[in-house]
Amino acid sequence: MSAAQPFDHVEPRDHTLDACFLGPYGENDTLLEKMMVEFLRDHVYWRRNFHPEDPPAIATAAAHHPDYLAFESRMRRELHQLSAALKKSVPFHSPRYIGHMASDLLLPGLAAQMLTLPYNPNNVSEDAAPVTVDMEVQAGLQLARMLGYPHDPAQEACAFGHLTSGGTLANYQALRLALALKAFPVALRAAGVPELALPADDWAAFNLAPADAIALLQAWQHWLAAQAPAQRAHWLQRVERERIEQRGLAGFFAVHPQLRVPLVLAPVTAHYSWSKGLKLLGLGRDQLELLPTDGMRLDPAALRATLERCARERQPVLMCVAVLGGTEYGTIDPIDAVLAARQVSRASGLDFAVHVDAAWGGYLATLFRHEDGSLRTREEVAADYVQFPTPAVHAAFAALGDTDSATVDPHKLGYLPYGSGAFICRDHRAMALLAERADYVFHATTPAGYLARYRSLGQFIPEGSKSGAAAAAVYVTHKVLPLDHAHFGALPRATVRAAETFHARAQRFALELADDVHALVPFAPDSNLVCLALNPCGNTSVAAANAFVRELHDSLRCDPRQPLQTKEFFGSVTSLRPDMLGPAQTSRIFAALGLDPASLDPDEDRLLILRHTLMNPYLIDHENGISYIDRYFDFLARRVHALHAGAESHP
Repeated sequence: MSAAQPFDHVEPRDHTLDACFLGPYGENDTLLEKMMVEFLRDHVYWRRNFHPEDPPAIATAAAHHPDYLAFESRMRRELHQLSAALKKSVPFHSPRYIGHMASDLLLPGLAAQMLTLPYNPNNVSEDAAPVTVDMEVQAGLQLARMLGYPHDPAQEACAFGHLTSGGTLANYQALRLALALKAFPVALRAAGVPELALPADDWAAFNLAPADAIALLQAWQHWLAAQAPAQRAHWLQRVERERIEQRGLAGFFAVHPQLRVPLVLAPVTAHYSWSKGLKLLGLGRDQLELLPTDGMRLDPAALRATLERCARERQPVLMCVAVLGGTEYGTIDPIDAVLAARQVSRASGLDFAVHVDAAWGGYLATLFRHEDGSLRTREEVAADYVQFPTPAVHAAFAALGDTDSATVDPHKLGYLPYGSGAFICRDHRAMALLAERADYVFHATTPAGYLARYRSLGQFIPEGSKSGAAAAAVYVTHKVLPLDHAHFGALPRATVRAAETFHARAQRFALELADDVHALVPFAPDSNLVCLALNPCGNTSVAAANAFVRELHDSLRCDPRQPLQTKEFFGSVTSLRPDMLGPAQTSRIFAALGLDPASLDPDEDRLLILRHTLMNPYLIDHENGISYIDRYFDFLARRVHALHAGAESHP
C-alpha cells in the first residue's frame, strides 16, 4: 500500500475520536475557540456578579492612558516573542512524531484546565479549592476502578488516589506509604501498647502483610478512641515517639538492632525515579536491588531466588516493583507471578508491598474493563487485534487489583497536559500514617467520612501547594471518556493496532533491506511502544553499529537550529545492555544483527536502538488513505540507503 493510494479496507469510523483532539492540522480550532470564549465570558460574568454593588476598580479611561498602552505594548511584544520561540517546540501533535511519550492533548482535559486556571484553585485543602479538591479525590477513585481496586467510598477498605506532578513523585509516595505501614507495628510493640494482639517480635512485626498491618492500625485507632482524654494523649504521644517518622531511619534501626534496613526489589528495566526515591527517603541507593529480566520482563525465577535468600539472611524487603509498560521498551512485567512469589514468601515469614509502576501502561487497563468495571476475558480483548494481548499480558492486567499500590500518569497515555501523575493505593486506611497537621492550613479535627477526610489533601500528599486545574482536567476527561474499553479504550485500541501494524511493517522492512542492513524488533511489543535494532550488513562492531544508529537518529531528532519542517519524522533512541538482557537474549539479538559481543568495550557497553512511541491516533489516516507508518519506513529506507552508499564511497 503506497502513501498515495486509498486503503483497500476501511473500517467503520468512530467519529467520537474526531472530536477528541485539536487535531494534527488544527481541524477542531473552532470547537476549542468556541468553548474557550464561552467559558472566559462565563468567568467574567461570575466576577461581575460576585458582588454587583461593587463598582469597577479599573477606570474605563485607563485603557487610553500612555502608561497602560506602554505596558500593553511590552506585554504584546514579549508574548509575540514567546509565541515565535514556541514554534521551535517538539511537534507532539503530528503523526510524524513517534519519539517520546507525548502526543496531542485531549480537548476535554485541555479545555477544563484552561477554564479552571483563572480561578487558580490550590488543591492543598478545600479552604483554597472547594471544588477541585473533591474532583481530585474523585479522579483517584476513577483510576482505582480502572485498576480493579475497591472504589466505592462506602466500603471500609476503599482505595484512594491523588495527583502528583508526575510518576517520579507518585513512586516516592509509594515508598513513603510502604515504609510507614511496615514500621508502624514495630512502633506499637516498642511503645508497649496494652490489649492489642501484637506480633511476637520485631521481625514478625516488620513482616506483617500489608492487609494485616492495616488491620492492626485500625485496632489501635479504635482502642485509642475508647480511652479517656488524658490516657489517649499519653498513648498517642508514646506511640508517635517510637514511629520511624519521628525517630528517623538511623534512630529507628538503632533501637531495633535485630532489624536491617529493607530492600526494594525492581527489574533492571525500572525507571531511574526508584533510585531517586530511595535517596530522597534516606534509605540509600544501595537498598535498591535490580533483578534480571527475561525478554526485558521481570524474571519470576530470579525474584523467587532473591526472596529465598532474603528470608534465609533475615533481610527485610520493603517493596517489590513490577513495571506495567516500561518507558524504554513498553514491556509488561508478570504481575501475577510477582504476587504468587509473595504468597510463597509469606510462608517463610517474609512479607512486603507490591507496587505497580504503570506510569506508561496504566491507561491500557481500560482495554481490559467492561463498562460495569468487570474484567474482560482475553478472548474478548483479543477480538480487536492480531496478537494482543498475549496470555501473559492479560494475566498481568487481571492481577492489578490484588496489588497494594500503583503509579499512573494521566499526562502520558491519558493525553493530558503536564504535569499530572497519580498515586493510587488499594486501601485508603493506610494513608492515616502519612497525615501531617499544620494548624494554619488544616482544621484541628479530621472530619468523618471518606470524601470529607481527604478534603485536606495537603495532610497526606508530598506537595504543599498544587494545581487544582490539573485535577479538573483529569476528572472532566474521565467523565467525558469513562475508563472502560467502550469509551476511553478507543484511544489505546487505535495505538495498539498501530503498534501491531508497525511491527509487521518493520519485519517487511527487514526483508526488503536485507542486502543493506540487519533490522530486528528485539522484543515483540506488549503495548504501543516498538523498538528497532539496526546494523549495516558486513559490520560486526558494536561501535560502528551505534555510529550508524546515531546518524539515523540525527535525522529524527529535534534541532532548534533548524526549522522543524526540515524534519520528515521525529523519533528517539534507547539502548540494550548485556547486563540487562542476560546472556541468552544478548546472544540471540547480537547474532540476528551479525554483531560480535566481544566488540563491546567499557566505552561502548550498550547497543543503541531506535525507539518509537505510537500513541498518536492518526498514524493511520483513514480520511485521506495515508499510512504514516508506511511513510516512516519509506523515509527510513532512504536514509539507510544514503548512509550505506556513503559508507561504500568512503571505505
